[in-house]
Amino acid sequence: MLKIKRRKTRTVRIGNVRIGSGHPIAIQSMAKTRARDIEASVRQIRELEAAGCEVVRLAVENLQDAAALGKIRRRVGVPLVADIHFDYRLALAAIDAGVDKVRLNPGNIFKPGEVREVASAAKKARIPVRIGANSGSLRQHGRDTAASLVKSVLAYLKIFEKKGFYDLVVSLKGSHVLDTIEAYKKIAVACDYPLHLGVTATGLPMDGIVKSSVGIGELLFHGIGDTIRVSLLDRPQNEVAVARSLLNSLGLRHFGPELVCCPTCGRCEVDLSSKAKRIEGWLLKHALHRKGRSRSCKIAVMGCIVNGPGEAREADLGIAFSKHKGILFKKGRIVQTVGLKKGETALLELLEGEME
Repeated sequence: MLKIKRRKTRTVRIGNVRIGSGHPIAIQSMAKTRARDIEASVRQIRELEAAGCEVVRLAVENLQDAAALGKIRRRVGVPLVADIHFDYRLALAAIDAGVDKVRLNPGNIFKPGEVREVASAAKKARIPVRIGANSGSLRQHGRDTAASLVKSVLAYLKIFEKKGFYDLVVSLKGSHVLDTIEAYKKIAVACDYPLHLGVTATGLPMDGIVKSSVGIGELLFHGIGDTIRVSLLDRPQNEVAVARSLLNSLGLRHFGPELVCCPTCGRCEVDLSSKAKRIEGWLLKHALHRKGRSRSCKIAVMGCIVNGPGEAREADLGIAFSKHKGILFKKGRIVQTVGLKKGETALLELLEGEME
């Protein structure tokens, strides 16, 4: 099986999470609460952590938000990143509050003296900085968006490097998928810093899933990317779910069993969707209970006799349903034939044995 060779980078530590070549690609999301609403922020961050998120970012709009970060940090387990725009002093306040990383936008915090102050504070606190450029906030936007993003980031990197600060992560997000891909490919050969992947302003949830999967997936396939955030106009937990599925589909991370199902057609004589959802619910509960420690395997749930048996045989475990029965497979071998109503239970019993 093809294995992706990742780009070699420096290693950067965000709290207890290390990113860079050789370390797992970390999943990030962003809380959709106001940081100053401490209870709501803590609740959402804990929900994200339970969903499998490994780094969480919070918007910091004012000093009240910055002051709240320390209180939030003490009550959650995942590293926190302060998202800073326009006012560099908010970055200084967030660092004082004890965040694990700050994000600066070179499009709206650009005065060299201010950037140097943040670099000095981050270096003293021993935390990294993400240089996060967005196409929508570029100060100089040429006809070539990708080139403009790269030029902006490289100029910003020099300010930090002149201060002897190299604990940096880079992102270059465009609202157009092809611009984003091109920008990341250009920066990947221009520096050795870890890259945070994402596509910004992706639209409604389905469009966001598709655009993010195309853009992030293309880059990951070429070994580019060390941490990802799937940006969706949706619950942040769904961002995490899509990110996990994306990494799992490329073989870059494994989060327990993978479920594959046929799309069904007129030959299907069972309610395969309901059966698959019940099995998925068990797998999700199992994965969260085990916190990703379970062995990876492929589970096939098929709805007819055309491709069903063949697909089920190619999986570690599988079941192919006909109108009256379910045929269970293990490593390509038929192990049991059961009545239709007992099919899911029999498959889950096999899974229980595999996961122990």
